[in-house]
Order: sequence, then structure tokens, then C-alpha cells
Amino acid sequence: MKPLVVKLGGSTAGHAEMQRWIDLLASATFPLVIVPGGGPFADQVRISQKPLAYSGDAAHAMAILAMDQFGIAIAERHPRLQVARSLAQIDEVLDAGSIPVWLPSSMALGAPDIPCSWDLTSDSLSAWLARLLAADDLLLVKQTDEYVHYATVRELAGAGIADRMLPDMLDEATNLHVAGPHVLDKLLLPLDSVPGRRMFRHRHVEAMGAQ
Repeated sequence: MKPLVVKLGGSTAGHAEMQRWIDLLASATFPLVIVPGGGPFADQVRISQKPLAYSGDAAHAMAILAMDQFGIAIAERHPRLQVARSLAQIDEVLDAGSIPVWLPSSMALGAPDIPCSWDLTSDSLSAWLARLLAADDLLLVKQTDEYVHYATVRELAGAGIADRMLPDMLDEATNLHVAGPHVLDKLLLPLDSVPGRRMFRHRHVEAMGAQ
């Protein structure tokens, strides 16, 4: 069974929802992989870039390392979560019945198909990993419920709820789902299906499905 890829947004850091999401994901009855956001670690990279005058390439590398840092913080919050730095380690953790928390730096730094840009965040990196894993579904966990006002991936990116590169990074075979704090109040443990709202590729797909 292909794992669900779940990007746990760094915006949840410091909020009660963070631990609630971790407990929910750790209860899953199906395989999944957690991709951490950058959280306060990535925020510090943005804040420090101008006064420290480091390049865009350096900022890109530091932002990916920020995901590693937040991932380590996530993994220690539940005994079922284990860090993984490669596809082989992801498979090993899944085979052991645990849940991998992907630390992306070993795979993503220097990858030719990952642009060095602030337009690319952990949203697109989670889509990149989903493609490598041939995952059917990708879930973005956000600290907002504004996504309910949008129907397509490009609308989501245009509204700034997901990053600008996500529509191009997301594989055509991967379904995108988005969930926010309101979803948590409707879910029970154990998690047995993909939560959140499914986003369509194009408006005409939504219209056809509504008929």
C-alpha cells in the first residue's frame, strides 16, 4: 500500500493543534510519511537574510535545514514517529510499523529539479517526495481554514495558502487534500482515511463531478 504523504505545516508550531495533529497522525491505520514545515526555524532564515546579507542559494539551503530542525522536534513528540533521511530509511521505518518524519536536506539539497526560490516551500517539497514515492495522495495541514473557499490547486496557490510552485511540482497522479484546525474537531482516533478537502486540478473537473 502506498503511503499518504502529510505535510505538517510549520505554522502549527506553538499551537495546541500541533500536538493534536501529531497524535492523530500517529494513530493512523494506514502507512503515511510526515513532511515537516520550516516553522520558526525558516522564519528566522527569512528575518536574518537581509541583515546578514547571505545569498538566495544560502537561504534556500538554510530553509531546507530548517525543515530538518522542525522534523526532529516533531519526531520526539510521539514514540511511533521516527526520523528518516532517505527513501530507504522511509521504507525501513514503514516496514517496522512506525511513521517516518522525513528530514529533507540529504535528498533535496542540490537536487536539480528543486529550484532555489522562496516561491518553493515545504508544500512543494512534500509534492516532490510524493512523486518519488508514487503516492496517490498528499495532505497539506495548515493553520488556517481559508482553503475551504477555493476549489483548485492553482487557486490555493494564488491565494497564498500554498506556495506558488505547488501546481507545477504536484504530480498529475497525486490527489491533493488540505486540512485546517476546524477538521480536527470532526475527527476521531484512530485515523482511518485521508482527512480534509480534496482540491481539483481544474474548475471543469469540479463541474463535471457535480453533475
